[in-house]
Order: sequence, then C-alpha cells, then structure tokens
Amino acid sequence: MTTPLVASDDHLAHDGLVELLAGREVPCFESPQRAIVIRQALLATGTYELTPPTAHGPDPITAVHDPEMIDLVEHAWTDAMAAGRAPGRPLLPDTFRQFELRTGQRILERYGMSETGMITSNPYEDERRAGSVGFPLPGVSVRIGDPQTGAVLTTGKTGVIEVSGPNVFSGYWRRPDLRDSEFRADGYFITGDLGLIDADGYVFIVGRAKDLVISGGLNVYPKEVETLIDGLEGIVESAVFGVPHPDFGEAVMAAVVVAPGSGVNAERIKAVLAGQLASFKLPKAVFVVEELPRNTMGKVQKNALRETYKDALQGTAVK
Repeated sequence: MTTPLVASDDHLAHDGLVELLAGREVPCFESPQRAIVIRQALLATGTYELTPPTAHGPDPITAVHDPEMIDLVEHAWTDAMAAGRAPGRPLLPDTFRQFELRTGQRILERYGMSETGMITSNPYEDERRAGSVGFPLPGVSVRIGDPQTGAVLTTGKTGVIEVSGPNVFSGYWRRPDLRDSEFRADGYFITGDLGLIDADGYVFIVGRAKDLVISGGLNVYPKEVETLIDGLEGIVESAVFGVPHPDFGEAVMAAVVVAPGSGVNAERIKAVLAGQLASFKLPKAVFVVEELPRNTMGKVQKNALRETYKDALQGTAVK
C-alpha cells in the first residue's frame, strides 16, 4: 500500500516513518499545485496526510473554508479517502464535524512531537472523539502535572502534559543543562503542552504553557476563549494571547480571521463573548486580520502576535 505524504521533515518523522515501518511506500510531493497532487494521490491510493497549510498541503481548516479545496473535499475525498490525519495543532470540534459532513470520513487526530515521536492517537475502529487527541499509544505513559509543583493532577484537571516511554528522547544534544528543567526526577518528559485527561481516558490539549495568560493573578487558558470565538458564525479561526497591562500584569487579546462577506467585526465578537465569559477572560481588544502568523510547520506564532500588539494597552486605565 502507498501512503502519499506532502509534508515537512517533522511530519515525515512523525507519520512517514510509521508508514514505512508498517511496510508501506511513502512517496513525497512538493508542489504548489496542491489540489492536483492531492487528487491524484487520493484516487491512486485512497489516503492522504493532512498537513499544515504552509507545508504544501491543506489542513482541515483550509479544507472547509478554501473554495479551491471545498470542491476537492466534496468530490475526490468523498469517493476515495480511506483515512485522514491532521498534524500540526489541535482541531476544533466544529472543523472535525464539518469535515465529516463534507466527506463522510472522520479525521483521525493524534498527538506527537519531535522529542517523543507519536504519543497518543484516537482509535481506528472505536470512537474518534472531536477535540481529543485520543489515548496514549501502547507502552507510552501520559499524565498531567501541576506546572509549578510537578504534583500529578487528578482526572479532568488542567495542567502540563508529561510523557514517559521508549519513544521519549534522552535529552537535547550537548545541552545537559536542560535535563533538570525538561524532565521530572522520575524521568517523565515535560512537553510544555497544557492538557487534561477525561474520565474515559481521552487526552485533550488546551494550549501551550508559555501561552497561558495571567491577568490580575488569575489564569486564562487561551483555548477556552478561542473555542468560543471559533464557534461564532463567520469566524475562520482565532488566536488568543496576552500583552502587558499596566494594572493587571497581562491582558487578554484576540486576533481573528473572518470569512469574506460575513460582516463580523471586533465589537460584535466582544459583545457575544461578554455574555459567556468571566470579565477577566474577556479580550480587551479584538483585531481582525487577514491571516494568523505561522511558522514553517503551520503552527500559529503567538509570540509574533504578542510582539505586534505589545504596546496596545500601555497607559490604559483599569477596566
């Protein structure tokens, strides 16, 4: 069996090697004519690796919003796709549902990183839960730790995801000084991702520890705010981040991409959120942008947003 892969080197390490170890061929494409390449790959093999948009292929968000890809999704993918995987970042439940509605296929979402390879996966045969990255793979142990104390947290509590297993690297090359900061005393690797494990054992990612916003001494998890924004009609995607505030230390901000012709604006978004969030979680400002800044892996660069809007609230009085 052949599994076509249009991806960066990191996704080749995560997914391409898995396919190779399973005895499959993994031809790699790199073409700006993504729709043509993907259509040919799907019709020839029935599978396609859904990569971030900047890695020469569309991610599921693009697939349900980009006019070029919608036709491909509703036709070639519906007829030919056997499996869809979405690396790069957690998927929104709405994107998961929209993709299934258009194709009749359920995305297989999983979780991995360069330091560990694959960590978790939704099951092939059983329930693929929207918003979750599934269960730890065999031989891999996942737990949730308190970011400050390292204490293991109970089911449903949000904290930093920690991983142990034969898949975990031994340390950063020629950086033994990072061992104590990146690993717990019992050998668990601290991923830097915030998440939780529900009562059924499904793992959910809620963001990066470094992206946590502390406003007035209270924790704001960007994922919670982003989920509400992304659920609004006319919103393509959003990124929530913190910037310096003279009174609260940090303030919540949001950058959003809206669908063309939707008529959605910043004031409307803030008004809707006001009825759904505690005041300290509300964005002090919402910026409508054409696109979110991303790195070569397709991941949103919140550090770039923080830099762009770092002075937006300087001199602002308490609100």
